[in-house]
Amino acid sequence: MKISTMLSYAGGFRKAAAEVAEMEKAGLDLVWVAEAYGIDSPSQMGYLAALTETVEIGSAILPIFTRTPTLIAMTAAGIDALSEGRFHLGLGSSGPQVIEGWHGVPFDAPLGRTREIVEICRKVWVREAPLEHHGRYYDMPLPEGQGTGLGKALKIIGRPVRPRIPIWVASLGHKNVAMTAEIADGWIPMLFVPEKVNDVWGASLAEGAAKRDPSLDPLQITVGGMVAIGEGDDVLALRNLARPMVALYVGGMGAKGKNFYNDVVRRYGYEEEAEKIQDLYLDGKKTEAEALVPDDLLESMSLCGPESYVAERVAAFKEAGVSHLQVVPVPTGDQTQVDIIAKVKDMIG
Repeated sequence: MKISTMLSYAGGFRKAAAEVAEMEKAGLDLVWVAEAYGIDSPSQMGYLAALTETVEIGSAILPIFTRTPTLIAMTAAGIDALSEGRFHLGLGSSGPQVIEGWHGVPFDAPLGRTREIVEICRKVWVREAPLEHHGRYYDMPLPEGQGTGLGKALKIIGRPVRPRIPIWVASLGHKNVAMTAEIADGWIPMLFVPEKVNDVWGASLAEGAAKRDPSLDPLQITVGGMVAIGEGDDVLALRNLARPMVALYVGGMGAKGKNFYNDVVRRYGYEEEAEKIQDLYLDGKKTEAEALVPDDLLESMSLCGPESYVAERVAAFKEAGVSHLQVVPVPTGDQTQVDIIAKVKDMIG
């Protein structure tokens, strides 16, 4: 198992990037960079590539609707070159609120588009022939009768550092997870409870694995939670820092009947709580929604407590097949984020 973390923006990007450089020295293996509707992630990942030496750098996620498939492939090849082969391409659909509201692009066929984008990226990087792709959603070059008719099949200029950059897919629904297990190098789930992974996603993962190309390595998984190491109720109470985030995703991401995060929590057995959280959140009652997030759900998604307990939680995530434990370090006392990364590294062994 390796250690990953999500780049924090709390103190500004430059400060967060400097912290990553320090965590690298303590054993951090991979840093993920989000985009959403903030600063574009490739700019930040390029900066991180220049600031670090060994830590791998991943997009979590690069929304598939915001760029052409070939631009996604070019961006990945560029960051992989800047980092000398340390890039991981994390893809996801985001959601209609961001894609249609912020980007003004229709949110349609995310599964089919993802499948084609993965295929196109791998064709671009391997550079065996000029790019030809004629799928349901993307055509390169454009077929006769579309555009000027002057489109030409091309190869990427220059050979990428690696012909196979790892592709991770963020997915939660049955069909999307099955597709991820079939074609991706890694899986980025969310609201992950290690003890319930088989109950919620076991069938989807098995379905995809049965169709998986044998040339692909076993599916990697990155997930984890808040890590606070120490004695006393104050440390345990730090789990509550995740309460607003869980309420946001369960209650505010999507609409009634169109919220994948809400569906996951329902499948964990919190049907009533999930419905009430969503109703309250969509009604603008965020504080009330946060209060209804189950305490045991927060506990199962986090690693907060005495060192021996945190070690048990690390083992539980490892047992669930997690290859990259995603750590959100929360220092207590005189600890630093670097101290927590180092302790978790020791636990993993």
